[in-house]
Amino acid sequence: MYPDLIKQLSATMGKKKVDKLGLLLAEKDFALNDLIDLTFHADKGIAFRAAWLLENMFLRYPEIILPNISYIVSRIQEVQNPSCKRHYAKIMMHLTSPRAPLAIRQAINDIDLEPAIEQCFDWLIDPHVLVAVKSFASEALFNMRVRYPWIVEELPEQLEYLMRDGTAAIQSKGRRLLSYFEPH
Repeated sequence: MYPDLIKQLSATMGKKKVDKLGLLLAEKDFALNDLIDLTFHADKGIAFRAAWLLENMFLRYPEIILPNISYIVSRIQEVQNPSCKRHYAKIMMHLTSPRAPLAIRQAINDIDLEPAIEQCFDWLIDPHVLVAVKSFASEALFNMRVRYPWIVEELPEQLEYLMRDGTAAIQSKGRRLLSYFEPH
């Protein structure tokens, strides 16, 4: 793959280094599918840093991610690394956001999101999944409810269940999302 990138991802890094590496990859027209593949690396540290880099590149350079959106979505059900789940859930939240750049929203319209929806629901009900993953996954599902109206039937129940014994973060996210489902 890219031995230099693997070497960089093998070392501990902070936000500044992630930003610098993201800019370098963006400028070099790096094959992003290779970075996506590294999020599944056997070394969990490399996989985590690759997912963190991928998320940051999406947030800073969404136009670079554009040709790879379907590949990102197609791989979401394969994510096993708990740290990578957080980044994939956050990417899905941003990909499906009504505030996403127009080109992203248009690209998403041509992609079957059912596998991502299934994965997000799986993360919501899995008691071993981290709270941040559940929070981002619930927001992604909320964002997809317009295109997939059946989510409106399922998501409120899942949120109410999570809120029963959930953390303050889940309580807050659940209340905010549920408020949109209530008749006004």
